[in-house]
Amino acid sequence: MSGAVTVCDVTAQAVEGITDGATVLIGGFGMAGMPVALIDALIEQGATDLTVVSNNAGNGETGLAALLARGRVRKVVCSYPRQVDSWVFDDLYRTGRIELEVVPQGTLAERMRAAGAGIGGFFCPTGAGTPLAEGKEIREIDGRSYVLELPIHGDVALISAHRADRAGNLVYRKTARNFGPVMASAAATAVVQVRELVEVGEIDPEIVVTPGIYVDRVVVA
Repeated sequence: MSGAVTVCDVTAQAVEGITDGATVLIGGFGMAGMPVALIDALIEQGATDLTVVSNNAGNGETGLAALLARGRVRKVVCSYPRQVDSWVFDDLYRTGRIELEVVPQGTLAERMRAAGAGIGGFFCPTGAGTPLAEGKEIREIDGRSYVLELPIHGDVALISAHRADRAGNLVYRKTARNFGPVMASAAATAVVQVRELVEVGEIDPEIVVTPGIYVDRVVVA
């Protein structure tokens, strides 16, 4: 991170520099908090062979699903790969055109939080004794089996927030908060679309969720 926040005039400027093969953390719980404008800009930008980390694997034909439909994603790491409107991912997976790594939801969030906090790994009971633990170190602690989980780092995070100031401090609206805070901290570059941009000092420090130190680019979209 550069230490200075760039306020972008357009979404195309916000996604500049995302390279082929990048790991992209994409916020959203379904469509709640999904940075659709940034995803559309990434589609236009053209980066391909991406690994996408998100809570789910796209809804309908917009946002993340649109990125998948264009064949830009090599692998998805998520908690909920299949729901009633995830037909784009479902078809890609069933026909062998995309890879999948399923991670329990809480573990997914904690793996990204660990990346942001500089933690090399943690032991978690979720998944112990299931196929999700295959190939991972298992340790017994106080008579219970725990699985070693490693941090998830991103080359870039694309997230959505309600409001930002020009220093990059963010506040979110209700459940749109979801994965944004941990993704911002886990990525080398955090790009944020917001509904409103205000001057420094106009956001009460007591309600800031993501400090500007984790944010690199902001665009109003």
